[in-house]
Amino acid sequence: MVHVYNCHPFASQQIVPTEQEPGLVCCGGDVLFVVSSGGCKIEAYQMQEEGCSLICRFATMGTVRSILHSEIGDYLVTIEEKNRATYLRAYTNWRYQAAEKTRVGVRLLGHFLRGSSLRGTPKEQMEIVEMPLAEPPLCMACCRVTGDLLVGCAQSLVVFSLRRQALSERLSVLDFERHLILHTPPGWAPSQVALCAGYVALQTELEVLVVRLERLQSRHGAQEHALVPKDMITRPSDDEEADSRRDGSRANRDLDDFFMFPRNQELLGDEAKECGISVSLEWTGMESEARDDLGLTYILYRRFAPDFFQGCSVEETYLHSLQLYPVFTVSSEYQQSGRSNREGACEAKGPEPTCVFCFFSLPNAGYMYSIRSTVELISTYQYPEKAQQAMLSDQFLHVITRNALQCFSVRCSAVAARAEDPYIDTTMKACPPFTMEVCALRIQLFIGLKALCHDRNHIVLLTAADVDSKEETQRAARRTMSRKISVPKLKEPSESSHGWNLYVVNTVSTFQLYTEMVEYSQKYESTNPLSQSCVHLLSEAHLLLRAALLDTRVSDPAERKQLRDAFRESCAELGDCYSRFDKRDCHLALPYYKMSGLSVTDVIQRNMAFSSNSAGFGKGFLFFLKHSLYEETMEELSEETANTVLDIFGAAEPAQLPHVISSPSMCRASPAPALEHLERLESTGAPSVTLTLAKAAMALRLNDTQLYRRHMDRHAEMLQVYGFIEEPKLLMHGRGKGLVPTPLARHLRDTQEGLLVAAAVALHENSKVRLEEADLLFQELCRDGTQVEGGPQLLVDFWEALLVASSQNPVIQELLFRLTSVYIDRVARRDRVGIKPLKTAEDLINSCSHYGSLFPWEDLQKLQSLLCGPSLDVCSILPLLEQLSDTDSAGLSVHVLCATRLGRHESSIERLLDRCPQAIIPYANHELHHDKTALWWQKLFPELCERTKSAGRENSILLSALKETLVVVAMALNPLELLNLLPDDGTAEFFLPTLLECCQKNLTT
Repeated sequence: MVHVYNCHPFASQQIVPTEQEPGLVCCGGDVLFVVSSGGCKIEAYQMQEEGCSLICRFATMGTVRSILHSEIGDYLVTIEEKNRATYLRAYTNWRYQAAEKTRVGVRLLGHFLRGSSLRGTPKEQMEIVEMPLAEPPLCMACCRVTGDLLVGCAQSLVVFSLRRQALSERLSVLDFERHLILHTPPGWAPSQVALCAGYVALQTELEVLVVRLERLQSRHGAQEHALVPKDMITRPSDDEEADSRRDGSRANRDLDDFFMFPRNQELLGDEAKECGISVSLEWTGMESEARDDLGLTYILYRRFAPDFFQGCSVEETYLHSLQLYPVFTVSSEYQQSGRSNREGACEAKGPEPTCVFCFFSLPNAGYMYSIRSTVELISTYQYPEKAQQAMLSDQFLHVITRNALQCFSVRCSAVAARAEDPYIDTTMKACPPFTMEVCALRIQLFIGLKALCHDRNHIVLLTAADVDSKEETQRAARRTMSRKISVPKLKEPSESSHGWNLYVVNTVSTFQLYTEMVEYSQKYESTNPLSQSCVHLLSEAHLLLRAALLDTRVSDPAERKQLRDAFRESCAELGDCYSRFDKRDCHLALPYYKMSGLSVTDVIQRNMAFSSNSAGFGKGFLFFLKHSLYEETMEELSEETANTVLDIFGAAEPAQLPHVISSPSMCRASPAPALEHLERLESTGAPSVTLTLAKAAMALRLNDTQLYRRHMDRHAEMLQVYGFIEEPKLLMHGRGKGLVPTPLARHLRDTQEGLLVAAAVALHENSKVRLEEADLLFQELCRDGTQVEGGPQLLVDFWEALLVASSQNPVIQELLFRLTSVYIDRVARRDRVGIKPLKTAEDLINSCSHYGSLFPWEDLQKLQSLLCGPSLDVCSILPLLEQLSDTDSAGLSVHVLCATRLGRHESSIERLLDRCPQAIIPYANHELHHDKTALWWQKLFPELCERTKSAGRENSILLSALKETLVVVAMALNPLELLNLLPDDGTAEFFLPTLLECCQKNLTT
């Protein structure tokens, strides 16, 4: 369905003062080229000037059958006929004719590139470049990105690459190189072709094929991405192919006088290679280094069955107006300016388009596809009358019928916006969908329209009125009027009565058309505020602005500022529409209001005015308000506005009041009315913990400590923790470095620090707050209190509590490192002023497995316990040990524990024997087990023997340790092994009891 509006996209029109009847027209670069009806003279007119002044005129070498202008290179290319032969020629430097420089040079393409000698100094002159072909040219197209030329012949498509050759320091000329040939099946002669940024499109009477020339990933991958798909390698004979084409593309009568029609078919993306049309590549350029890396990918195939459309016969229902249209944005990737000429035809020399669209049309319908990244049908256009020609642009689709110029909206900007901005279609940004139905903005009547071309803000129309067309024109006008479409007065031929005219119709500025469309939408709104037509028209206006802002050619700062301001206004208008809806797309009010730049206060005021004239607030507005209040970046509302918000939710969604009141944007709301709203909510339904906590927070703001305590005593602390999980903003506002504690959190710090720590742990474990944010919360809470080294004790309490509760290994390792650092720092400083931990070492040991049991040879608490636990990576804390000396028992125990965890048992034994021999036996009893048992007799026993002997009489501790060691060794070894261990210094009698005990043990076993 096509929506029809009566807007005015056409600003003015002027008649081109041609002396002879135009035969062909084309335009580009604000210049109109007219080929006289005789076909041997070209005139160029300046469309930007009033009156379309003549720039120059020059003769062609033959009768022009087709003409095309390329803005890149500013050259004209023609298909000409002379002496019953068809030629392809390019006209370069044609502007020299405006300076009455009549010199004209004729040469073959590549003449200068082949190194021909030049006589004398090169002259500035218009040049005609002959481009020989093996087959007669049928159609042609220029690439809007590179300026390359594509020529369609009966069985091939030839790509000519645009080159610039320097002839001297100040003079260079354009030239072409026949770069590539795409061979097509016999009988598949194209009626139109198109070329854009490596995409090639060709069209027959009822079929369209789009392929892409692109670099393969590697030479090995070339076999998988062959130039011709594997299922097309076996090609039918020429006769079979011709028969197939006759049966498939055209309705031919068979022997029984039946018509055979092809069926409709659409193949997109990878499916397009199943179309059965084989296309192969042949390199013809001089450079061939990269030819093996170039492959062909099938993009799109569409086949139509003939349609018995009203007003035309089956023979007339052929495709026309094939176009490949690029859209550039500021994010388009620009290639290096010094790119080598050796790169293939598929390599763009200029900016890479963000999107590429393919358009083609039947007499009754037009089809536009997006073919870059994803291949999909974007829009379908249904024409009220038989269309003769259509031209696509960023903002419009212009279509001519026999007696009308029609202007349709397009969806290029909607597709480009999504390709450029990843935040589109989120809560941050929005854009009307490209699937939205298109609309006809205007139908302007002319008499006898024959041709259409378009360039920027100019539309060129060629009309030629037939003698007997008056009655038919009136019938067409009556049919158009019957559709309730407002049309202006018919344009009559000029007074000279020559029966033809050449018009240049200028389109209005984007801002002017946008303003008209907004005024038009307000008429719909006045009759039906919730009309979908109002939203549709505002969406069309929004896409119009998007297209203008995406256009990199709009470089005037004042114009861009005007468009940006209008864009924000458009977002506000769309936000207003969606805010009043109760439908499923009402959520779009949020992103549109965000893009408008309006403050929440402004949005509230806009919707307050609407609600006074309606039944209440729309779901879209409430959705916007809820999300805005819950976000951390929203501005702080004034007291009056905040109280208004309370009234809004109190009437519309009272269940949201505890969350609304907790928002940082509502900090200026009056606590007494807020408390009244909460009391009213509690009286109408079951009370909740979050509601009670919100009431307690309001009581704090009223300095009513008794009311606060009454509310806090209603629920156990564990239930209150669940309440904070449901609404974290009761404790903290903001995110990241901007996080600040609430007054309730500060009060809990002074009265219920255990509840505060438990709530913070629960918030972290439920992904409501990150570890760094929780750290910041406690640092801010303790900023005014007594500061200790290693951080506030309340923060350390939080780390210990989180270590007990957490099951996330990365978090556990981080907490272990932080706590170990604090413990080492405090042990090293021996400063415990102001430190009152929530949990003792015994509490932590009994709470989780990260803290190990204290050993009898230790006298430290939490640090030693962590080092004895299974979770801490000792290597991560080795740098921290540098600040802890081992000259006292505390430091020594930590160093020995770390060395033991690293497997350094022998050095630990030596260190303990040197510094704390009384701890050696408890250490050995705990550590020297399993694979370390042999250290009893391999390391500890010899060390004790040696040290006891050298200690002399001061050896009571060592002697006691030696005796206990002997007990263990005697139990583990047989007598012979024990005997071999005994020293041979004459002290064997000391070991005899142990040896005897060992022998008795072995006899009994």
